[in-house]
Order: sequence, then C-alpha cells, then structure tokens
Amino acid sequence: MCAFAFIAHVQRQSITIASERMMPELAFSQFQIGMLYWAFVAGYAGFQFLGGLYGQRVGARYAFVAMSIVAFSAMVAVPTSSLIVGGSALFALLMLVQFVLGIAQAPIFPVSAGVLESWFPVGRWSLVLGLQAMFMNLGSAATPPLIAQLMHSFGWRAALLWSSLPAVGLIAWWAWYGRNTPRDHRSVSAEELTELGDVPAAAVASRIDWSRMGRLVRDRNLLGITLSYLCMNFVFYLLSGWSFLYLVQERHFTVLEGGWLASLPPVGAALGAGVGGVLGSRLFARFGARWGFRLIPLCAMPAAGLALIIAVEAANPYWAVAALTVAFAGVELIEGPVWAATMYIARADTMAATGLLNTGGNLGGLISIPLVAYLSGNHEWTAAFVLASVFALLSGLIWMWIDATDSGCIQQPHQPEAPSGVA
Repeated sequence: MCAFAFIAHVQRQSITIASERMMPELAFSQFQIGMLYWAFVAGYAGFQFLGGLYGQRVGARYAFVAMSIVAFSAMVAVPTSSLIVGGSALFALLMLVQFVLGIAQAPIFPVSAGVLESWFPVGRWSLVLGLQAMFMNLGSAATPPLIAQLMHSFGWRAALLWSSLPAVGLIAWWAWYGRNTPRDHRSVSAEELTELGDVPAAAVASRIDWSRMGRLVRDRNLLGITLSYLCMNFVFYLLSGWSFLYLVQERHFTVLEGGWLASLPPVGAALGAGVGGVLGSRLFARFGARWGFRLIPLCAMPAAGLALIIAVEAANPYWAVAALTVAFAGVELIEGPVWAATMYIARADTMAATGLLNTGGNLGGLISIPLVAYLSGNHEWTAAFVLASVFALLSGLIWMWIDATDSGCIQQPHQPEAPSGVA
C-alpha cells in the first residue's frame, strides 16, 4: 500500500515539474498546464466513489493490478504523444490522457483503506493510514529533484519515461503476492488472525447494498468530514502542485535549486503524516472516537493556515521554504485521523465511504487548481496563499460539529481500546 501511494504521487506530480521545460517547447501557457493538472483531478475526483465500489466488488488484488496498468500506460502516453501531434490537438490529447490517469488512480486510497481495515485492528487505523500518507508525501518529495535532474540530463520526455518504469515491478510483485484479506493469505497464521479481533466480522462487502450506500451519502458526520477534507485539499493541491513554480517564479531560485527546495514541503508533509498517525492512534486510545479523531484536525489546520501567511510575507526566501514545510506538515497531520474516522463509521463499506470522502476532498483540488493557475499566472501568489489559509481555518473549525460515534452508519459497536504496542 505504501509503495502504490509513493508511485501514485510521483506520477501525478511529474507533469507539474516537467512543465518548466514543456511550456516553452510546446508553446503551452501556465494556465494550460494548470488545466492539464485539473483534468487529472477531474478524473480522480469523479471516480473516487465508483472506484471504491469497484474495489469492493472485485477485491483489492485485482483492482490494484488493473488500475496500475492503466495509470502506467497514461504516463507513457504523455511524452510519446508530443512526438506525434502538436498545437491544440496535442493539448486536447494530453487533457484526455491526464483525465484517464486520474480515473486509474481514483481507487488507490479507497481500496487501500479497505485493505487496511481488514488487516489491522481499529486502534491501529490512524497509525497505518498515517504511514501510507507518509509514503505518499515522500513520493511528492522525491519528484521535484528526480524530474529536475532527469530533465537537466536527458530532457523532459526521458524524465517522464524513466520515472514511470518502477511501477512495472510493483504491479508484477503485487499480482503475485497481494491478497484481499488476511484469511486469503497462506502466510498468515491462526494466531495472527486472532489479533484482529472483530475485523473478520466486518469483512469487505463485495455485494453492494444500495440502501446502505444511501445511508452513507446521507450521514451527517460523514458529510461533515468530507466538507472539511474538501477545504483541506484546497491547501494540499496548492502546496503539492505549485510549490516548485512558486519558488522558481516568485522566489527566483534556479530550476535545480528549486527542485531540491520544492522537495522540503513534501518531506515535512511526510513527517506530519507519520506523526499524525501515531498521535491519532494514541488519542483514540486515550479519549475514544469522538475527541480522538477530532483533536488533531481542530488544531493542525488553523496552524497550517497561519504558516501559509508567514510563507508569503517572509522577506528571506529560505524562511518562506521553511514556512511552506511547516504548513504542509500541519495539513498532513490530519490524514490518519480523518480516514480512520471515516472507516470507523463505514466499516464493511470502507472502500465506498472513503471513495465518497476522497471525492469531496478532490473537489477542493478542482476548485484550487484553476484559481491558483489564474492567480499565479498573473503574479498574484500572495492572494492564492491567503485564500488557502482561509480554507485551512474552515477545515479545522468544521470538526467542532463532527462526532464519529454519533452515526447511523456504524454497523457494530467498537471499544476504543489501545491495541498491543500502542501507548
């Protein structure tokens, strides 16, 4: 799950880094690059819920193989298509390719959540979700220096092709070794299965119960979490997609220096995700589901908004990088608790429910990308960051009205006890 998250974020971030060389060669504007990124997010957001349902229906083993093959094909199509067509036809084709890449990646995190729900007890969900989010952000951190260095040495087409190849090995390994549940895997012992407690009773619902789906989409707390996640992702897409160009265009770093410095905010995000996962598990054990899931987003998101303001106001460009890193760490602190709260509500329908969560989350990206592309293209970076800080504040405040224990979708009672090894 961590490796798929890492590669997914290398794939999605590559084009925004390569755009520094793509724009002059292909005569694309910065707004057009923004629209290519928007096309990815449109496919990604539009197929989250359906991707979750697909994962529940066919199982994680086959779902990951199928969607990863399509994603790899879309990545290869970006550099090769520019050798065949040009102009507006090329732009339209790349929009389609990015849309397909978004569709292919849409099920990754909902299906991952279903796997983790089956393989770990409830008290560890924040921990393992935070670990996966850490690798997701490490993928984002590796992308700017990787693509910048490959572009410098071989050109942007070769950079995109070479960075796509590791996915082939992961697909083959998962097809051979991966299984849907612990009971399906011959290497899991009976003693290990007993550690999962009530998880086998909440096995993945492969047959879709549409009345239960209706309760999910109407649940007040799940909708509140989704709205908060939408606001959070407005900030996430600003930091993950535009930090490199901000540092090069507004802070006047070189491409190679900007590539390395642009990796620092995702490194901060990775650390934040890991710390948030550990804290989420401990707060769940200490305070239960209501405040255990609520405390981190309630505190971290307003702090991230403040760091964004500091970043654009800092006179020293290196202090701006530090503030962006702190902001991204604050944003990613909440990943584990947010997804664990959704899983706590949905249980057997985790893939569908987290698909709904990530649909709302990526609507934040659909709002953020064109706004930031327009503002940055007109050298209004400060306005973009101030707007993101408002979304960060809203994301945190919404959690005052969210209570994961008060839900009509919870299918069985849970005891907020710490699993073995969690303090």
